[in-house]
Amino acid sequence: MEEIQADAEAKRVTRRFEWFLLVTIALVLMGTYHLHQELFAGDWSFWLDWKDRNWWPIIAPVSAIAYPAATQWLLWTKFRMPFGATLCALLLLLAEWLSRYWNFWDWTHYPLNFVFPETFVPAAVVLDVLLMLTGNWVVTALIGGELWGWLFYPTNWIMIAPYHVPVEYQGALMSVADVISYMYVRTSTPEYLRIVETGTMRSFAGGVTGVAAFFSGFLAAILYAVWWIVGALFGGTKFFKPYAVATEELRKAREKGWDAGRTV
Repeated sequence: MEEIQADAEAKRVTRRFEWFLLVTIALVLMGTYHLHQELFAGDWSFWLDWKDRNWWPIIAPVSAIAYPAATQWLLWTKFRMPFGATLCALLLLLAEWLSRYWNFWDWTHYPLNFVFPETFVPAAVVLDVLLMLTGNWVVTALIGGELWGWLFYPTNWIMIAPYHVPVEYQGALMSVADVISYMYVRTSTPEYLRIVETGTMRSFAGGVTGVAAFFSGFLAAILYAVWWIVGALFGGTKFFKPYAVATEELRKAREKGWDAGRTV
């Protein structure tokens, strides 16, 4: 009876440790991914008037592809779980909303509709589905990486469309996002003031969003492959002895009269 109780207690402790480990890993993944994204695409992610048609569709998704690719390698190759990209996208979205609420709204009373984050969840779902259906990371990189860049702007357009409506303000024609940027002064103003529809890629026969999305997908496909390899290098199991050598030593030990795990 005592052995049964001890075994049940050991199982409870093991289960609690596993949950503690999973929560810790999720928090570390969420925090480091959020830090990575804000360092590489911070201003385009922070400010509404920086969410333009030229550079935002390139910088934000290209920066964000790193963690999903590496996490997909770990969850897919080790556990056959096809939700690495979606998990990263959801954790990033949660971290960004917590940061925007506490740091911008609760602390400085910036309106949330001026600092709301973008979302990568739809593109991440497509990336996971491709990996699950093909089972091939090269195909996922070529097709999924392109779709990661292509889908970013359309899936976020519904959130930013109301702020790209043209308005006349003090005799000048600008967007609602530009008006908001003039009303809410930031630390680095006037350097942070941007005209959301101004950019250098207008030489591409008018529209720039398609060109930006194509270039974003091209870079995302390359970086997906790079970060998949990085995940394999840092997430793989390392043995001090080659498998063949360890197997041969185990065979010789068994021949000497003891089994694996106990001495006779």
